[in-house]
Amino acid sequence: MRILYLDTSSSFLYSALIDNNVLLDEIKEELNQNLSTQALFKIEEMFHKNNILPNSIEKIIVVNGPGSFTGVRIGITIAKTYAWCLNIPVIAISSLEAMAVSSKSKVDFKVPIIDARRNYVYSSIFDSNYNSILKGQYIKLDALKVAVKSLGDNFIFVSNDDFEFPHEKYDPDILKIVKIFSSRECVNPHLLDANYLKLTEAEEKQSDN
Repeated sequence: MRILYLDTSSSFLYSALIDNNVLLDEIKEELNQNLSTQALFKIEEMFHKNNILPNSIEKIIVVNGPGSFTGVRIGITIAKTYAWCLNIPVIAISSLEAMAVSSKSKVDFKVPIIDARRNYVYSSIFDSNYNSILKGQYIKLDALKVAVKSLGDNFIFVSNDDFEFPHEKYDPDILKIVKIFSSRECVNPHLLDANYLKLTEAEEKQSDN
């Protein structure tokens, strides 16, 4: 099966083409403010480079958050449009799941962590089988530190952000991610939505009224 992987939930573009569990090509590039203008171009360039037609893709796996509000929306929009136009099934996975699966540390618990500012983070705790033992959530950093104390020294934080405490730098193992999640139930492209885990400031103000 030929699969397109897509993650724009941070300042990075992570994308890849996988054919029958073989990684054909991948993109791991920090685009920052150019993500919205360059992501689709980079993906199209990858298709051309590998002589692959878009309509030959049989499944799309897209990261739907949490992470950057704008970044998540970019990936969701590309995946939805692509899936709807070419009638391709799409699977949504969490950025926290992708981070946990990619960890190379030999510990029993992986704790992916994304800076949400103001001493808040997006995080979850996964066991060695990638089962979530702390549901993905928007949580105070201090509260997360309390939660991981029960794990002793048998855990590792995984992050792309600059935290003062020790953590493993996130480097997505895209082939491994695809192998683990390619059998997950597909979603209707029209129903594919972002999983922000936190309301936008406008939504928060509206909910307070």
